Amino acid sequence: MTEPPLSAPVSYDRVWTNWAGNHTVTAAMYAQPRDEAEVVEAVRYAIRQGMNVRVAGTGHSFTPVVSTGGLMLDLTRLSGVTATDPQRLRATALAGTTVGRLGEPLWDAGLSLSNQGDIDKQVIAGALATATHGSGIELPNMSAAMRRVRLVDGNGEVVDIGEDRMRELRAAQVAIGSLGVMLEVELAVSPSYYITEEISYRPWQEIEESWDRLIAEHRHFSFFWCPADHSVDLYQLPAPPDQPMSNHCYVKIYDEVEVTEPDGLVSDDVGNRTDRAYRVYPGGYDEPFHEMEYMVPAEHGLEALNTIRRLMLDEFPDQLYPIEVRWTAADDAYLSPNYRRSTMVISVSGAPGTDYWPFLRAVDQRLQQYQARPHWGKLHFMTRDRLGELFPEFDTFLAVRREFDPHGTFLNDHLRPLLG
Repeated sequence: MTEPPLSAPVSYDRVWTNWAGNHTVTAAMYAQPRDEAEVVEAVRYAIRQGMNVRVAGTGHSFTPVVSTGGLMLDLTRLSGVTATDPQRLRATALAGTTVGRLGEPLWDAGLSLSNQGDIDKQVIAGALATATHGSGIELPNMSAAMRRVRLVDGNGEVVDIGEDRMRELRAAQVAIGSLGVMLEVELAVSPSYYITEEISYRPWQEIEESWDRLIAEHRHFSFFWCPADHSVDLYQLPAPPDQPMSNHCYVKIYDEVEVTEPDGLVSDDVGNRTDRAYRVYPGGYDEPFHEMEYMVPAEHGLEALNTIRRLMLDEFPDQLYPIEVRWTAADDAYLSPNYRRSTMVISVSGAPGTDYWPFLRAVDQRLQQYQARPHWGKLHFMTRDRLGELFPEFDTFLAVRREFDPHGTFLNDHLRPLLG
């Protein structure tokens, strides 16, 4: 009997589909390493065979970042918080740990993630690689918290990138998996904290008139603008049945709060919760949708949003998904959509099984005047030329990527035209 090529569990011709169902690929090999040694062995085998390598995560990207006909790695067995340091406000976790599984062990150490989004099912490596974020004008995306990463590079070697190598770290913070396979990450975190939630339903005019105040006065302010009454149903937003939602907003406000209850729980009523931050942040989204998300400079946010509102109402009245609006602070990662500028986030979606591409293309075209940058895990229309114009350190990123992966082992058909 022929010996298996890898120590890790392997399946062949594995069909993989992402959460949204818009990308399906057959990988020649699908491996599930159980430790660092098995990851290294798998990458070195792929290099010898001339196969490219991508990491699957939990499939929450809408773009084909995972797609490969070569070796697909599933790192979900490399999971767990491996170290906490309350004095330095640092935490270390294996790359396959989901965001949701960071909450309890960090809390037990008196720590919390400084911010997170409304989905916590992504593995931390994927969340970092794509610049996943929450909301808050003074809070950067999750990638900005990376202080060290241990990865396997395109030569099959294990490399540590820390704060003594800032050029490489700024590239690794948002790399879309193109530098190598992450093994372990160290994050800057915060002392544990509670947040209180306020969900409300407000007419658009009220949001527009209170724009600057709402952004400045709350730790997290975000909303969904709804073009029609039943738009809320498309995202399973819990609006009361008698609440008109056409040209209204489903508003989420989270603020930090002191809690003196012994167990920390004040209220678990959805829409009016007060609890540990990591318990309040995650939301629903049971039904798949196909999302595009662009970041525009915060100072142009209201103008840009009104541009897309008018586009939907006047030219695409059949597009009924709400526009989700959030804010994110500036950071220094070369490929971060928030590089050196605070941004407002505009998210639009199309219904699976429909031809939403003309609408998304029109949104892309309208937002180009604002130098909009993409979320790397969501649909976009970027080209290599546009990336060079939008990201001042794009060439620096490319140079680092080629140093770590000179033969393009970690590129696929989606990334090669952009980053090759």
